[in-house]
Amino acid sequence: MSSTVVSSVYVVCSDAAGIAGNIFAFVLFLSPIPTFRRIIRNESTEMFSGMPYIYALLNCLICLWYGMPIVSPGIILVATVNSIGAICQLIYISVFVVYAEKPMKLKMLGLLISVFATFASIVFASMRFLDSPSRQHFVGYLSVASLISMFASPLIIIKLVIKTRSVEYRPFRSLLQRS
Repeated sequence: MSSTVVSSVYVVCSDAAGIAGNIFAFVLFLSPIPTFRRIIRNESTEMFSGMPYIYALLNCLICLWYGMPIVSPGIILVATVNSIGAICQLIYISVFVVYAEKPMKLKMLGLLISVFATFASIVFASMRFLDSPSRQHFVGYLSVASLISMFASPLIIIKLVIKTRSVEYRPFRSLLQRS
């Protein structure tokens, strides 16, 4: 009987943590809105980089695949939040492409095609060559790697910060101005 109570408490806490994680992730996915309002208002991407949104899209797609029942049964919240994240990233990339200079447009479109090709390859390989437990581990490790690259991608802007000696294009600028 006590193991049933512990199990019930575990399930409730696990679901609550999953919902809280989804809320925090959703807020994180909306955090670039001030940057894109500026891009739309100025009708220019200025010196902003689109790379963080490319990395974030790839991460969302891989984590979405990881959360699918065919890969990891019982963690559908991972799939739902990452589907929303992928949509947000596609919107950001679309806005970026619309307002970017032609060479940057072509680069971003090439990277977007690369992201979809990479994701399709991951889905194909994991379904074709791996059994269920191996698929979960393979996609899980890829999820970890993509999360690291997504959160490290804003560091790309460090080169611009050093070159221009300005923090204007630093990703955390809007957060720092509010404090």
